Amino acid sequence: MIKKIVLLLVILALASCSSSKPAIATTKKAAAVQRPRVAATKKTTPAKPIGKNYPSTNNTTEVIQSTSKTVVTSDLINNYILQYQEIAVGNMKTYGIPASIILAQGILESGAGRGDLAVEANNHFGIKCHKDWLGESVRHDDDSAQECFRKYPQASESYRDHALFLVGKKRYESLFKYEKDDYKAWAKGLRACGYATDPNYPDKLISYIERYNLHQYDCQVTGKTYVAINKTAPTRTSTSVVYSDPKINMNSNDPNLYEVQKGDTLYSISKKFNLLVDDLKRKNNLTDNAISIGQRLKVK
Repeated sequence: MIKKIVLLLVILALASCSSSKPAIATTKKAAAVQRPRVAATKKTTPAKPIGKNYPSTNNTTEVIQSTSKTVVTSDLINNYILQYQEIAVGNMKTYGIPASIILAQGILESGAGRGDLAVEANNHFGIKCHKDWLGESVRHDDDSAQECFRKYPQASESYRDHALFLVGKKRYESLFKYEKDDYKAWAKGLRACGYATDPNYPDKLISYIERYNLHQYDCQVTGKTYVAINKTAPTRTSTSVVYSDPKINMNSNDPNLYEVQKGDTLYSISKKFNLLVDDLKRKNNLTDNAISIGQRLKVK
């Protein structure tokens, strides 16, 4: 009888153990179901292209094809012009080359400063080494593979060498018979003298000059009255309006622009308009802190 009772208790104990096992298994399955949900959350966190800075709808894009293929926007081209306009005007005064031609060639040959040669060698005019070049050089594919191009310590040296190149080469003598501000004759003459092999080279230069009102810089030197061809492009002849703070000069045609004054820095301008320096640089596609007097910056 005692044996039967003991046996019965053992059977009841085993039965109770077996009935609890499914609950444990169910708990493990539930835990396993939760793991993928945690992983899915982690995968979604790197998705940060939401804050990517896309160009505005009025900021047109184009491809510049010269010594390299470069995609640029109209804003980048305008910033390039503002950055080098004073050098171009100075070279026109010193060497007699139209500032409009200098800037148009700079835009085309350097991809508005973004082309391979401009980035790697500060070469903004696609000038090759030639036999008389004693400076540094880089190799780059152009008309032939791995041709020798001049390398400069800074972009301003490229602008100076471009002027000396045209003045010093006998084959460009005929250019200086044209009027200083006759940019169409200069554009066609450069192609005729062999500066470029592209048959559309003159048309490309003239297009940049007229789309971005580059002829205004010729008029600054000659003293002639400039009449804008492209009414939408900014010109230096436009007047300024002074707001309540006399230190903040805004362009009357666009209240979102600020014209750089003597003594301004990116930091001081950012403080005037409650911006971060990085935001100011991003708005204007600036890669460094260099700005020049008369340059117009987006501040809104």
